Amino acid sequence: MAALMLQGTGSDVGKSVLVAGLCRAFANRDLSVRPFKPQNMSNNAAVTADGGEIGRAQATQAIACRVEPSVDMNPVLLKPQGDRTSQLIVRGQVRGTLAAARWREGREGLLVDVLDSFERLSASCDLVVVEGAGSPAEVNLRVSDIANMGFARAANVPVILVGDIDRGGVIASIVGTRAVIDAADAAMIHGFLVNKFRGDPVLFDDGYRAIEARSGWRGYGVVPWLADAARLPSEDAVILERRSASVDRRVTIACPITPRIANFDDLDPLRLEPGVALVMVPPGTPIPEADMIVLAGSKATIPDLAFLRAQGWDIDILAHHRRGKPVLGLCGGFQMLGRSIADPHGIEGAATTIAGLGLLDIDTVLAPTKTLERIEGIAKGARFEGYEMHMGATTGADLNRPVGHRSDGSAEGATSADGLVHGSYVHGLFGLAEQRAAWLARLGVDAVGPDHAASIDAALDAIAATLERHLDLDAMLDLAQRAG
Repeated sequence: MAALMLQGTGSDVGKSVLVAGLCRAFANRDLSVRPFKPQNMSNNAAVTADGGEIGRAQATQAIACRVEPSVDMNPVLLKPQGDRTSQLIVRGQVRGTLAAARWREGREGLLVDVLDSFERLSASCDLVVVEGAGSPAEVNLRVSDIANMGFARAANVPVILVGDIDRGGVIASIVGTRAVIDAADAAMIHGFLVNKFRGDPVLFDDGYRAIEARSGWRGYGVVPWLADAARLPSEDAVILERRSASVDRRVTIACPITPRIANFDDLDPLRLEPGVALVMVPPGTPIPEADMIVLAGSKATIPDLAFLRAQGWDIDILAHHRRGKPVLGLCGGFQMLGRSIADPHGIEGAATTIAGLGLLDIDTVLAPTKTLERIEGIAKGARFEGYEMHMGATTGADLNRPVGHRSDGSAEGATSADGLVHGSYVHGLFGLAEQRAAWLARLGVDAVGPDHAASIDAALDAIAATLERHLDLDAMLDLAQRAG
């Protein structure tokens, strides 16, 4: 078995992108590679071929390896539903809801699931590239850890520590990590790399040597700022405001950012279109004049709808509709557009029924069973590919005017009587260029971008090529062969 783990000095240091780039770089060397993340926390997820779900980053990393995503690539996934509760997904399936206060005791038994998945994955390939979560320097979380050193030591996987120079303090963050973790954990770290460097890396030579001298770890390289990383799906909603396009384009599509927004990468393909300005609307800001409003998915539909109303966004959406402009709801956003949402089982909190926005003649009842299914079909005269991932069922008259039909002939989605409001359960609806073109044609824009999958693949190749130039991949591969 060969395996290598990247851990970070903190969150958002670029571990997911680096793992994806390494997976593609080693796959380009004709190695059979698999990604692995023991524990992930994200509301952006993907459906695997065997009907499970994993973090979006691991699905992207599987693409980098040129293999199908598997539930073993991310055996534990936490999907936050509120500030203190998360849905627990183990090997692709819901295992219940976990309160933050119970997480330490709740994760103790999960290491067995993690190691089982890792062993199955390792047996199927030449190399596993593992991604940690957060940072090993969070020593308050070390007891029963399964995401970083708890996993690395249990599986005997060598670690390289990633520091982010763009946020500043990279010398202190790497050397400081060495200072606060215990000796046995520090022994698992064999080196470091510096990520997100802008400018000539030679300018950091003195800092690089200072880290080596003070930490006792060798450096594996300095990675320049990877502009192509912006073309990869993101798991973290904190970047949404930073990724809004300027509004000096032909049409504007606006999407409000709710606290539990999920699978917002559904909108990423719109960024491929030079004629479209995608505006992610932060809390405290009214929805601007737009050609179309999209309500994205949600991990907690009822609380997010209440938040939407508290922001006054419901008024903006209804005014937009009165002006004769289209509205599209995806998954949770689809449910919000209906007459009511009922939660009789208390899945999202206390059992309740609330009024929806009333723009679609539909009603939704949330249920414990989750639909996880890859689908394809025809909508608006063009092909689509994607997946469903939702809890509950939707009924109502507007389902008789579907958005499209699945390949098995069944109807998908709903359309209002005036033709302005659409709802769909298809995640990835805009991924194929021809489907995206069908929607944008209604707004008077010609779609010119590629299929989203092709854009992701090209970005992965570009990132891999950069890592080949700037990292000592041969030494990293030698280190990986010490695992087990």
